[in-house]
Amino acid sequence: MPSFNTEELLQESKKVAERAYAPYSEFRVGAVAVDEDGNSYAGVNVENAAYGSGQCAEASAIGAAVSAGASRIKAIAISSPNAAPCWPCGNCRQILREFDVATVIVEAGDGSAIETPLGDLLPNSFGPEDLAGAGS
Repeated sequence: MPSFNTEELLQESKKVAERAYAPYSEFRVGAVAVDEDGNSYAGVNVENAAYGSGQCAEASAIGAAVSAGASRIKAIAISSPNAAPCWPCGNCRQILREFDVATVIVEAGDGSAIETPLGDLLPNSFGPEDLAGAGS
């Protein structure tokens, strides 16, 4: 199973964050997801004048991965020049859970990487296996 380089993923997420579309909050976030085959997929937050219609960087990265045919994500790195660490929001934690993300990487205030198992960010989570038998 291909591995990933934590520092490289974090650097990629920092670069992509600069391309975020954040004209209202100016809070830019970049995310890079890596799948089981070692392929990486970038995403940024995309704001909208109708505030609730925006999209988080993590969701954008997962969407890019799924569009390319990935079904499982090994890790995701998240960065923002506006805040360190920049943890995923609750909705994004649930999206990451759906794709069985094992490791979440964020940038610490000193620029180093913090690696955290998703289970630590979303304990006792609800996932696809909880729907087993639903509707039967």
